[in-house]
Amino acid sequence: MSPAVIGLALFAAVLHATWNAVLRAGADRLWSMMVMNVAATAVAIPWAALLPLPAPASWPYLLLSSALQVGYSVFLVFAYRHGELGQVYPVVRGSVPLLVTLGAFLATGQRPPDPALLGIVLVCLGIISLAIGRRRATPVSIVLALVTGLFIAGYTTTDAIGVRQAGNAQAYAAWIFLIYGLLMPAAFIALRGRITVDLRSPETLKALAGGVMSLLAYGAVVVAFSLGPAGPISALRETSVVFAAVIGRIFLGEALTPRRLAACAVVALGAICLGAA
Repeated sequence: MSPAVIGLALFAAVLHATWNAVLRAGADRLWSMMVMNVAATAVAIPWAALLPLPAPASWPYLLLSSALQVGYSVFLVFAYRHGELGQVYPVVRGSVPLLVTLGAFLATGQRPPDPALLGIVLVCLGIISLAIGRRRATPVSIVLALVTGLFIAGYTTTDAIGVRQAGNAQAYAAWIFLIYGLLMPAAFIALRGRITVDLRSPETLKALAGGVMSLLAYGAVVVAFSLGPAGPISALRETSVVFAAVIGRIFLGEALTPRRLAACAVVALGAICLGAA
C-alpha cells in the first residue's frame, strides 16, 4: 500500500474513535447522537440530489439498513451510559466481525478458516479481559455493546446485499444517510417527546463537529478503498480500538492500564484476523 492509503486508513480510524469520544463526553448522549445524524444528513442532501435514484430492488434494503442503524445508535448511547469509551468501543468494534463470521457459519455450516478461528479466540479473550479485573466493564455495558455490534453486523450484511441491487453505490450511501436522518429524529421524539436545539450552545457545536467527523471518517475509508486493497485497509481501520483507549485517557480521564491497552490490542488483532479471513 502507498503511504497515502495507509494515512487515509489511519485517519479514518482516529476520526471514528474521536467521534465516539465526543458522543461519550456528551451531557445528553441520545440528543448528541441525533444532532450528529442531522449534520451528516444535511451534507448528504445535495449529494443525493445530484445522483440517480437507487434501483427499486434496493429500497427494502435501504429501509431495513436505516432502521437497524437507528437501533445501533440507540444501543450505543445506552452502552456509553453504563461503560467507558475504552471499554465499550473495543467490544462494539470487535464483536462485529465476530458476529458476521459466526452468522455465516450458522447459515452455511462451513467451518471458518484458521485465521477466522484465531480471530474469534482473540476477540473473545480481549472482551473477557475487559470484563474482568479491578477496573472491569460492567456486565450491562458488555451486553449493550454486544447488542450494538449485532445491529452493526445486521446493517453491514444488509448493505452488502442492497448495494449490489442499487446500481450506484454512492447513491445507495446517500439515501442511507437521508432515510436514517429522518428515522433518528423520529426515534428521539418517540423516546423524549420533543427536540430542542440551540445552535449557539457548546454542546450543539460539539455534536455537529462529531457528525462532520463521522462523515469524514466514512469518506476517508471510501477513498482508501478506491486506491488500495480492501483487506489491509480494513485491518488498519481496526486500530481505532487502540486509538479509542488512548483518546479516552487523554480527553475523558479514563484509566489506561497496561492490561486494558493489551486487551484493546488483542481485540484489534482478532478483528484484523477475522477481516482478513
